[in-house]
Amino acid sequence: MKLGIIGTGMIVKEFLTITSYLDDIKVVAICGRKNSENTINELKNKYNIDNAFYNYDELLNSDVDTIYIALPNNLHFEFAKKAIEANKNVIVEKPITSTYKEALVLSNLAKEKGLFIFEAITNQYLPNYKKTKELLPKLGNIKIVQCNFSQYSSRYDKFKEGNILPVFDPEFSGGALMDLNIYNIHYVVGLFGKPKNVEYYANIERGIDTSGILVLDYKIFKCICIGAKDCKAPISNNIQGDNGCIHQDNPTNSCEKFELLMNDGTSLLIDENNYDHRMVNEFIEFADIIKNNDIEKCYKILAHTLIVSEIQTIARQKSGIVFKADMNII
Repeated sequence: MKLGIIGTGMIVKEFLTITSYLDDIKVVAICGRKNSENTINELKNKYNIDNAFYNYDELLNSDVDTIYIALPNNLHFEFAKKAIEANKNVIVEKPITSTYKEALVLSNLAKEKGLFIFEAITNQYLPNYKKTKELLPKLGNIKIVQCNFSQYSSRYDKFKEGNILPVFDPEFSGGALMDLNIYNIHYVVGLFGKPKNVEYYANIERGIDTSGILVLDYKIFKCICIGAKDCKAPISNNIQGDNGCIHQDNPTNSCEKFELLMNDGTSLLIDENNYDHRMVNEFIEFADIIKNNDIEKCYKILAHTLIVSEIQTIARQKSGIVFKADMNII
């Protein structure tokens, strides 16, 4: 894979630290705004990236075959659509788009052109997450699922002072649902599929959810997903069945060690993750799928992404959160 990156933010800097593990990925270009020139040159030199661009069209006209989009949420759709139209495969940072409608457009366009498109969402590819799915039958009938990803944001202090950064800005498709609770949604949907009903009870300030409780009804069991950027609590995820429980005391984006706790008093501590950084597994799998031209697997993963996008959109609509992207005609 010849990868071109658009963006220079924190997630790009994190990604570049893992490239030594990615034998089938060569980062050949990075693109950003002219006012990020110092950062771009620093990253280019540090990670031996061949090309630096300050114009997205130049990146798309280069010999890269895959574009990694790591921009603010509101730009995901525009930049992904343009990349697909230029016949490039696409990896988009979570959330794939601002709205379900946008996600459907990208899905249909990629399928029309026979191109690969992935949402970069770490938990789906981690060995511990896959082990969780394997162990579900041991729990018996699932009754309650609870995921809490609460992480006080330093940006919230600035938000309270009136300095609105993208993560708390409706125009940038921000908010706790899109930033943190998305990991919980992916975690649950990957295990149990599409829920029967979605409700979202959000703490809303200046038109954005700074925290909220998402309720997913699976009829035979109930699920609560908490995402908070305005307060914190010990992180805890529990899948409760009538035979036992899976307990994880770390975020759903990293799925570190977890415990299998059975009603008979037996327990098992599990940790099968094989890399220190949570992003390695997903990019290895993206590269492998493209290398093997496994378009069917890609579109199966995409179907999962679309369910998550639909849940997020329904949740926002029910809680009255409106993004600028909701007004766009596409």
